[in-house]
This record gives sequence, C-alpha cells and structure tokens, in this order.
Amino acid sequence: MANHNRSVTHPVIFFLIGIPGLEDIHSWISLPFCCIYLVALMGNTTILVVIKTDRSLREPMFYFLAILSSVDLILSTASVPRMLGIFWFDAHEIYFGSCVAQMFLIHAFTGMEAEVLMAMAFDRYIAISVPLHYTTILTSRVLLGISICVVIRPALLICPMIYLIYRLPFCEAHIIIAHSYCEHMGIAKLSCGNIHINAVYGLFVVSLFLLNLVLIGISYGYILRAVFRLPSQHARLKALSTCGSHVAVLCVFYIPSVFSFLTHRFGHNIPHYIHILVANLYLAIPPSLNPIIYGVRTKQIRDRVVHVFTKR
Repeated sequence: MANHNRSVTHPVIFFLIGIPGLEDIHSWISLPFCCIYLVALMGNTTILVVIKTDRSLREPMFYFLAILSSVDLILSTASVPRMLGIFWFDAHEIYFGSCVAQMFLIHAFTGMEAEVLMAMAFDRYIAISVPLHYTTILTSRVLLGISICVVIRPALLICPMIYLIYRLPFCEAHIIIAHSYCEHMGIAKLSCGNIHINAVYGLFVVSLFLLNLVLIGISYGYILRAVFRLPSQHARLKALSTCGSHVAVLCVFYIPSVFSFLTHRFGHNIPHYIHILVANLYLAIPPSLNPIIYGVRTKQIRDRVVHVFTKR
C-alpha cells in the first residue's frame, strides 16, 4: 500500500484546459490578452527605465513605484505566456513541478503587490500629514526594511502551500485542471486526499490579503482627515490629486481580486467559464493599467516619458 501511495502521490503532468466552455474561441480570446501583456511589458519597463535614468525621481514614492512595476512584470510573465501557449499552440501539458512553481510565483507576487500598495498608502499618509518630517521618517534604512517586508512576508506565507500540495495524494495519472494556470485550491481540489488543511490555510492567507485592504482604508481615512485640515483649497486639491493615481491603482487591483474571490467561493450559480475568465483578467489587467495610470496622473513620470519620446 505504501508503494502504491508513493506511485500516485505526484502525477508527472497536469493538463490545463484553458477557459472551459470557451475552447472554440480561444484564438479570439488570446488577442486581447496578448495586447494586455505587451502593454504591461512596455509600460512597466518604461516606468523602470524612467525612474532609473532620471535622478530627480529619487523620492520614496518613485522607489515604491519601481518595486510595483517590477512585481507587475514578474506577475504578468508568470501567468499570461502560459495562457497564450494554451490559446495559440494547444500547449496544455505542464509538469507537476512547473505547475507548483507557477502557483508559488502567482500567489507570492500577488501578495507582494498588495504589500507594495499598503506601503504606498503609508508613504502618502506621511507626505500629507507630516510633510516636514517626510525625509526624516522615510530614510534609506526604513525604505530597505519596508522593501524586505514586501518581498519576504508574502514569500513566507506562500511557502507552506508548496508543502500542502506535495503532501496530497493524486489517484489519477492524468490530472485535468479546468483553468489556464495553476493555483493552490485549483490543484488541491483534484486530490483524492483530505484537503481541509489546504482550504483553511488558503482562507487564512486571503484574510491577511484583505486585512491589507482594511489597513489601506484606515490610512486613507487619516489622509482625508489631514487633507481637509490643510489651510488652502489649492493645497487640498493638490494633495487629493497626488493621491488620485494611487487610489486608481488600488481600485484596479482590489476590485477584480475581491470579485474573483467572492465568485470563486460563493458564486455557485455563475458559469464556471466566468470564474476562470475573471481570474485571468485579475492577473493580466492590473499590471497593464498601473503604468498607464501613473504615467497619466503623475506629472514627473508623464513629463519624463514625453521628453524621452519627443527628443531628437
């Protein structure tokens, strides 16, 4: 029996369907996803190059923006090329180890994005509430500590998921995943073992993810209070405009993610292909819109990009 369990614990290959129910139009669905991915690559690369080359963009806000663009590049690259491979080349097969690696990257970097957005909310709070102490509070050492937390905390939270997946037995040699990428509960539900621990731990990680949203909301409550205490209307409008791009990025990231979470667990009457399509958009759209939002709403970034593309 022990030998049998070892032989079925880890199937060699998973089979990713793509978007179940929409297989006949995969080639059409691939076109917007390809365009979204190209925009994410070009936009985030442009943001990184501009911040790297322009010495005037050395404020903590742009430091966090560079981290956000780096996270977006990795997150979109970890998910969208695999989708396009399925849509274009029928590359449905993925090795078990590669599937687990993709699961880790997607969940870890989604968590990192949430952490960066919370750090940016803290940055805006300091800039508006105590502007005279901004540089003394957000020192290089503090920024380094925040950056380490942004990377380490989500990675440490997701690492146990690798163990939780590897401990599960799979009683079939050919496992079909009704999805276009590998994610924790999508893999766990295909096991023939007890996945109660996986479900509990998954909800624990999601609760921490939503806690970030609560903390961001509290931060913006204090920010708004500080804004409306500013002496002049011009100063209030300028402060609100400064926060506008960050609020837009928060909406782009959290609204699809919360909708995906709710439909995945409670939307039992919603067609399954809607769940998968929303999950795909949730990973693809924020990395492509974030640089556009910051490029349009942040004057320093906008002016620098215009200068780069208009100079002879």
